Formats: sequence, C-alpha cells, structure tokens
Amino acid sequence: MMVPMTTIENPTPDPSDEQRPVLVTAATGKTGRRVVAALGQAGVAVRPASRTSATPFDWTAPDSWAPALAGARSTYLVPPEEPADIDRFVAEAATAGLERIVLLSARHPDQGGDGHVPSFEEAVRRGPVPATLLQPSWFAQNFTEGMFTDELSDGVLRLPVGDGREPFIDTADIAAVAVAALTGDGHEGATYELSGPELLTFDEAIGRLARATGRNLRFESIEPCAWADGASAFLPPPIVTLLANLFAAIRQGDNAHLSPGVPEVLGRDAQSFDQAIAPPT
Repeated sequence: MMVPMTTIENPTPDPSDEQRPVLVTAATGKTGRRVVAALGQAGVAVRPASRTSATPFDWTAPDSWAPALAGARSTYLVPPEEPADIDRFVAEAATAGLERIVLLSARHPDQGGDGHVPSFEEAVRRGPVPATLLQPSWFAQNFTEGMFTDELSDGVLRLPVGDGREPFIDTADIAAVAVAALTGDGHEGATYELSGPELLTFDEAIGRLARATGRNLRFESIEPCAWADGASAFLPPPIVTLLANLFAAIRQGDNAHLSPGVPEVLGRDAQSFDQAIAPPT
C-alpha cells in the first residue's frame, strides 16, 4: 500500500506551535499507520508514537507517556495487549492539555471475557478529556497482513467459527472515521459502531481472498477443543481463552449484523471486503 507523505513534527515540539500535533499511538500497526497517513494527507501535524518511533511510546513504560503527550492537541489511542494503568494515562493527557481522545475499542467489547477493553472504555469515558469511542468489527486486513496470514501461508485456515457471519471492516475506514473524530466537531462523547457493508462466513471470505490473489486457499471449520489444543502450543493461555471466546461469539451468530458508524460519520458506504483485500496496483 502506498503511504502518502505525512507532516511529521519534531520529536521535541514547542507547545506554542500554531498547529499542535495529533499523537497517534501504535503508529506502526494496522490502523495506526493508516491514521498517520490520513492525517498527513489532510495537512494535519501528526506525532507517530510506538516502541520504535522517533517519539517513543510503550504501555509497559509509563515514563514514556508524558513526553509523548507533551504539546499534543489530541490522541488516537490503541489499547495495549496487556492491562495498563489507563487512569494514569488519562490523567496525564488532561495535564498535557489534550482536547480529545479517540479510543480504538471493539464492536462487542465484552465478548473476550477478560474485562480488558471495557476497562479502557470506562476509564476514557469517565476521564476529564472529551472522548470518542470507535467500536469496529473484525478487520478485513487480518487475512492479508494480520493474525491469519501465517496459517494461510500453508493454504488452509482452520478456526472454530462454524458458518457464523462477520461484517469484516476495511481498516482504512476505521482510520477515516478516526481522523474525522480527531479533527472535526460534534464527535465528543460519541460511540461509533463500525462494520463493513456485508456479512460473510469465513469460508466465503477465504474464497474471495483466493480469487483476489490467485492462491489456492481454503477454510476448515474445526471444533473449539481441537483449535484450543493446537493454539496452546504457541499462544499463552489468556490469549487462547480470549480468542476462543471471540470465535464462539461468531459461531453463535452474535456478530451477524451490520453497524451504521461508517456512513453516519463519513457520509458514504463502508468499503467492501473485496476492496479491502485487493492487492495494491
């Protein structure tokens, strides 16, 4: 994917600058890097932050938070994989004078069963900085640059999801909504449920990916116990439990509905699964 040139501000900015930057955490991730690119394309000063960025940000190193927040006007906030002191982060964001927080959450944040994402939502909602919550469905890009790519390299994706349907969302749409919430008015206090425009089984999604890429790919639905036994060989127990809960929700049909957030915010339909997975031209 071609990434537009961005307006990257100095890692040690002057807070009196006319245009204070937007802090983007997890700036090298699937949504973060697209938020960075979209902000830059819009001419908005942006401060990419991650463990490897010029501006370091690490959820496991709380001393990195205040320097990353200093002088920023708002932040795109991606929760960590492990629990962190979100109340401290929100307090530091308020001290730094941030005008808003846009939090990446999940469409059904309780499905994982670990209380992690809901705790972040609650802390941001009750904090003093105006906030917008984004609750997207499963990412279409999980098939092309994310969690399913290693298994698909062998040609077969095996998951305990049955024929459950999911409205996979293009992460570029998540980024576009995030930028609207970061830079526009009227989004404070809003929660946007985001999804793609169609419901697909994993079998249908893999079939479309095979056609788009010319690869010989297939999907196999397996029993939850069989998947958990195999996953336990390379994933820690809490992650196995988390994913098992999420897959169970899909299998049970809990996710088989569309959400209106993308057209509500952007005034257009969400990108299709085919558009999201299309190889770059």
